[in-house]
Amino acid sequence: MRRAAALLILLMSAAGCSGTGGSAANGAAPIPAPPDVAAPPADAVRTASGLASKVLTPGTGTRHPRPNSEVTVHYTGWTTDGKMFDSSVQRGEPATFTLDHVIDGWTEGLQMMVEGETRRFWIPESLAYQGQPGQPAGMLVFDVQLIRIGS
Repeated sequence: MRRAAALLILLMSAAGCSGTGGSAANGAAPIPAPPDVAAPPADAVRTASGLASKVLTPGTGTRHPRPNSEVTVHYTGWTTDGKMFDSSVQRGEPATFTLDHVIDGWTEGLQMMVEGETRRFWIPESLAYQGQPGQPAGMLVFDVQLIRIGS
């Protein structure tokens, strides 16, 4: 729960928005959802926890973040009905945070990535906000580009 709240607080403060309105503070139109937003495709990789992912762009790096690594990413998040709830891409500014302060789906998923990689994640509610009021509900879909792994 603490991790879920921390990611939402991080994302909301960076966005300057409520997180459920469908667009960022700059008033730009939402980024359209990918065609497979409703469910992971058959070729998605699935982990034992229920996280599904698919590499969209291979990375150029060789090392993976650790559970407490600081990372810099660009991301866009949608609910499975196609509503965008947050996007660093739309704001034009990447987000930097440590993986031990975000939802479990991000902590697990980003550890599979290398720098330069873009991956789509289908994060089940149990690895996201777990039905917390005021948070995006259900399975969430994120496109994440791992820009940099810090210390």
